[in-house]
Amino acid sequence: MEFNKKQGAGVVVGVGSALMDILGHEDHSFVEKAGGVLGGMVYVDGSHIDGLLPSFATPPQLVPGGSACNTVVGVASLGGAGRFVGKTGSGPLGSQLINELKNKNVHPSIILSDQPTGRVLSIVTPDAQRSMLTYLGASSSLEPHEVGEDVFEDASVVLVEGYLLFNRDLITAALSNAKKAGARVCLDLAAFTVVEHARDFLEDLVDKYVDILIANEDEAKAYTGLEDEEAALKKLGEKSEIGVLKVGERGSYILNQGEMTRVEPQCGGRVCDTTGAGDLWASGFLYGLVNGYSMEKAGRIGSACGHEVCQVLGAGIPEEGWRRIKALFD
Repeated sequence: MEFNKKQGAGVVVGVGSALMDILGHEDHSFVEKAGGVLGGMVYVDGSHIDGLLPSFATPPQLVPGGSACNTVVGVASLGGAGRFVGKTGSGPLGSQLINELKNKNVHPSIILSDQPTGRVLSIVTPDAQRSMLTYLGASSSLEPHEVGEDVFEDASVVLVEGYLLFNRDLITAALSNAKKAGARVCLDLAAFTVVEHARDFLEDLVDKYVDILIANEDEAKAYTGLEDEEAALKKLGEKSEIGVLKVGERGSYILNQGEMTRVEPQCGGRVCDTTGAGDLWASGFLYGLVNGYSMEKAGRIGSACGHEVCQVLGAGIPEEGWRRIKALFD
């Protein structure tokens, strides 16, 4: 894949929900009682999340999050150029999120709202799965006119998180304007529940605007209706230049204009939490692409990022983890 050299110096721009993550450990029964879907995501009111917090055996942690946000933070941590576009509240939580992005060398293109900052309660079960209860808050008030073509003028790649599929007008504006700006457009399908919601118009969006389509097994099955992984991968790459199928501990497959690349998984260490694994995989892969690496090398960096984040709680890889990842391409 070649990039328009007029479009920045490998800038990866993420568009998505500006959220704070609330991370806690509990069992499967807690997820059910909380109204969650094991391994999936459901939307709730902020008061619902607030009411659940005292029920945790150990107080949850609060960290910046959101799928696209996690990805561009990862790109910046690898030494790349990352920018995040989203909307947050004007209160302390919003200020904390913006400051955290700056501290991670991500340029925050944040629009402030009178609504509270959105947050996600991520319940991590003993099998390391994460089930999410999401209150979008201010992030849901991002408007189509706020993601105009000018927003993407410096972008080599624009990553749009699949969660925006719940807002058809917004995701259409983001994808189409990124395309008009000359950027490569990447859509990460985010969660199987999201794909199921958007089945009636998702394929048309991919056909018109998407260059890179990323999915895990559950998302690919929901999108393609196919159980067979090879057939699902082919379907993912049918209307996009690059289709990616992530298969967890078995690695990933990349289909680039009909040519398949198998990427072996990174192994070793106990899986603590899968929060952010897919987001950070995208960090490594997109960083590799904008730097001209082969599909296999970009995929290996993605696998390493996904592996490292599974060793810790939340989507923040510690510095020693980044050093191990960078050793793959330095």
